[in-house]
Amino acid sequence: MPEPTPQTPQTPPTSQTPQTPPTGRWPGGARCAVVVSVDFDAELPLLAASPEMARRAKTLSVGRYGATRGVDRLLREFADQDVRTTWCVPGRQAETHPRLVRRIAEAGHEIANHGHDHEDFDHLDLPAQRAVVERASAALAEVTGVRPRGFRIPAGEWAHGFPDALAELGFTWTSSLRGDDLPYFHPTAGTGRLIEIPVHHELEDHPYFFFNLDPAFPAGQSRIASYEQVLGNWTTEFDAYRRFGLCYVLRLQPEVTGTPGRIRLVRELLEHVRRHDDVWLATAGEVADWWADTRPGNDPDHPAEVFARLAGDAEGAR
Repeated sequence: MPEPTPQTPQTPPTSQTPQTPPTGRWPGGARCAVVVSVDFDAELPLLAASPEMARRAKTLSVGRYGATRGVDRLLREFADQDVRTTWCVPGRQAETHPRLVRRIAEAGHEIANHGHDHEDFDHLDLPAQRAVVERASAALAEVTGVRPRGFRIPAGEWAHGFPDALAELGFTWTSSLRGDDLPYFHPTAGTGRLIEIPVHHELEDHPYFFFNLDPAFPAGQSRIASYEQVLGNWTTEFDAYRRFGLCYVLRLQPEVTGTPGRIRLVRELLEHVRRHDDVWLATAGEVADWWADTRPGNDPDHPAEVFARLAGDAEGAR
């Protein structure tokens, strides 16, 4: 009998398999988009969590470090790297630190609405959520001269109909949800085209580093992560986002990453990003504008569209 013909083994695809993102997804032939965002919260989340915090100077100092030192360090680093970023700022910060918020805007960074007092939206109905947004926009516009077009929820979940309210108020984007790694449209009832620019926990600094002894946060007292491992996570994610042609959104906080040691992580990550000449470094607003200008809407099978249809069916069945 003739010898069987040897079969060439098939190599399964690996994470290193080259990928070609869809042509034209990003401007100038870029492979991926990168948005560096900063939440300038300082002590407001602590005060929002419990009024008793107003008497706890040591605990409040953990958050206030952001305004004292962290903002300046991040601004210097972004200037050195020539990177324009998006800052999500509660309205109260414009009232408490007007010069600091004005400096951020005058440095060319985008200012977005982040609630007024870092409210937990779980405790607010839709009219109250809308009122918070309007109050914050007015405070930010008073300091910067520009009403914000973007929004990031401070805490909790927004009420049904909130994206419609944002669109009615003239917002064009939000960066609050986590269900995708590309922008998508909220199926709003009106004519506004509100775009979501998703964020992810692994690309934030807070889950790795935020720590307080009394009251204990986190409750298990188990976290201040290795700097090198966090930088490794962030660069690994960037490499993967670039490979697949996605929208990488880094989320920083001045009180967390604006320390003398951790600012190096921001520097080295941005240096790694800028070594690639096929990456679009943009503000969230620029990404939203590009997406709106180049996309007619979501694909019919996008989860946002599926959920909207299901919600409509459920409402019609009542």
